[in-house]
Amino acid sequence: MRTARTPASAARGGRALYELYRAASRAAAPAALLWRRLRGLEHPSRWPERLGRPSVARPRPGSPLVWFHAVSLGEGMAALPVVRHCARLHPGLPILLTTTTLSSFEVMKDLLPDGVIYQFAPLDCPDAIESFIGYWKPNLILLMESELWPNLILSAAEKGIAVVLLNARMSLKSFNRWSLPLGLQLVSLMLSKLSLVIPLSTIQAVRFQLLHAPPQIIHFAGDLKYAVGDIAAGEKEVAAIEDLQQQFSNRPIWMAASIHKGEDEIILRVHDELTRAYPTLLLILVPRHPEDSKNVSQTLKKQKVNFVLRSTREVVSSNTSIYVVDTLGELRMLYRVTPIAVIGGSFLPGLAGHNISEAAAVGCAVMTGPSVGHFYHMLVEMWQINPLAVKQVKGEYELLEALKQLLGDSRALEACQRAAKDAFSFMSDGVVNRVWNLVHPFTIGSQTDTCDSFSSRTG
Repeated sequence: MRTARTPASAARGGRALYELYRAASRAAAPAALLWRRLRGLEHPSRWPERLGRPSVARPRPGSPLVWFHAVSLGEGMAALPVVRHCARLHPGLPILLTTTTLSSFEVMKDLLPDGVIYQFAPLDCPDAIESFIGYWKPNLILLMESELWPNLILSAAEKGIAVVLLNARMSLKSFNRWSLPLGLQLVSLMLSKLSLVIPLSTIQAVRFQLLHAPPQIIHFAGDLKYAVGDIAAGEKEVAAIEDLQQQFSNRPIWMAASIHKGEDEIILRVHDELTRAYPTLLLILVPRHPEDSKNVSQTLKKQKVNFVLRSTREVVSSNTSIYVVDTLGELRMLYRVTPIAVIGGSFLPGLAGHNISEAAAVGCAVMTGPSVGHFYHMLVEMWQINPLAVKQVKGEYELLEALKQLLGDSRALEACQRAAKDAFSFMSDGVVNRVWNLVHPFTIGSQTDTCDSFSSRTG
């Protein structure tokens, strides 16, 4: 009969596994970075930042600094409302945002408030993490969603730096992997070092508790991705919206956003069928990855479909059937020029959906496919407010029929648009304030704030 592991033995096991990970990550980091550079996945001149080498000076040495980290564009956009809120409430507080991908860099650098510093995140290897933390000296680290990196978390904890997990989520696949005996020891050690976990949902909270996150550090505030759509359009966006509205000339429009490779075939077939009933119909097609636009363009040329690429700045004429958006960072703006938004990443097995709140925020009638992953909780919450807030279809045929209904019935379209916007308004109300109220004690507190002191302030 196997005896149960005691907390002390589990902790020793977790520490031993961490030391193995630490050694392995130190050995693998140079090759991993070289591989990424050769594949064009790193910035050509700023790649040393991935080794923890700063490219700008730290403002106000010796003062507190808040470090936000998000892996990619979606997580970065979810962090942005909190970054802006922090900058507005504490104008003199140095704020640092890091991401890892080139696409997030291209978009985020133009959206950050004045004074907020952007850097590429260090690799999770001991030398890069020690160099990065040693230079920037944050007193608070805010990690977005599922960024559980052993070297970062353990190094911060050893230095008394508070680490918070915002919009915390863990896929079922990751949960099952971490639940294995060896994984559980390591993740338990990491979670024990966190000061606060703000989960997306009750299901996510349960998963973190099953992985031994201390219950007293788990607090609910809502999904920050609702707040993404609440960012007002800037002057450049307003000008772009007005320009497109003039080009589109009140034609019937629908938009397919964040479309993955393979999904484009479904969208193009549906549009071809729709144009038989609505000859002037315009499709705004936004591939998830701009490089996929080349394949889409080749397909449209073969099919002799009249299309325009956004990057060419060619004017959309009355003969243009499809407007292919091969640029980055314009999705929020484009939602403002279409009454109907179909959110991709959801029409093929293995995909896991994308954020629907940006489209709902501006009053689009929102549709999505069957594969929505962790975004399903967002659909359920919006359905509870109004069943018309988002339409989930099972596949190509249902998508075609749903689009026919909306294009042919202005009252039905307006009802769906209104339902989506109202549901978004309800769900987004106060989410940033609730998150900030939980995070705030660590922002201005000492570097040695503990879970117990946090509980006493918020309890």
